[in-house]
Amino acid sequence: MTKSTNQQTQYLDVAKRTEFTRSSLNQLRKSGHIPASVYGGGTEAQSVYVEEKQLVKVARTGRSEFFDLRIDGGQGIPVLIKELHHRSGKVIHVDFQKVSKNKPVRVKVPLIYNGTPEGAKIGGILQVQTTEVEIEGLPDLLPNGLEVDVTSLGSGDKLVAGDIKLSEGITLVGGEDELLASVVLPRMAGAENDTDADSAAEPEGDEGVGGKE
Repeated sequence: MTKSTNQQTQYLDVAKRTEFTRSSLNQLRKSGHIPASVYGGGTEAQSVYVEEKQLVKVARTGRSEFFDLRIDGGQGIPVLIKELHHRSGKVIHVDFQKVSKNKPVRVKVPLIYNGTPEGAKIGGILQVQTTEVEIEGLPDLLPNGLEVDVTSLGSGDKLVAGDIKLSEGITLVGGEDELLASVVLPRMAGAENDTDADSAAEPEGDEGVGGKE
């Protein structure tokens, strides 16, 4: 079972950037601001900067945040965070993409795995293969993340992208057979390896005896 959490529209204030030297960028970051770009909508990209504390408020859950961007106090522009660029664990640049509330957009949202698999009762371990999926929908319908219940997974069971139950108006981008997670038994895997090793050793010993004769 999967459920989504829709975000509420928020405002984020940014300012235009007029200096583009490395020293000016470093100074921005030292003062608690992050350089950013705004593109899309058939217009030329704009260089701006945003206060880091304000960005965190709208970017704390993922990359599907939909909100209005106000440049130098102007009219709000509907945008999404398209990309967060990191260095040493810190955000150093942000790409904002202009969107239309009436046109579907594609975004990647995080998967939140909830529950303990049934297979864990007999020693199984949940192996997560991916932590996000790409979806498409109108901005107002896009979830911040998708919560996935894994309690029904037994030993050897797999969870694929097609198992995710999406809200009406949201579609999955990519193959439905993409593996998201599975439950494995490490002890069984180890036993199989031991058996393979024993089988491989037997003929080797026979050949050694024959050679001596």
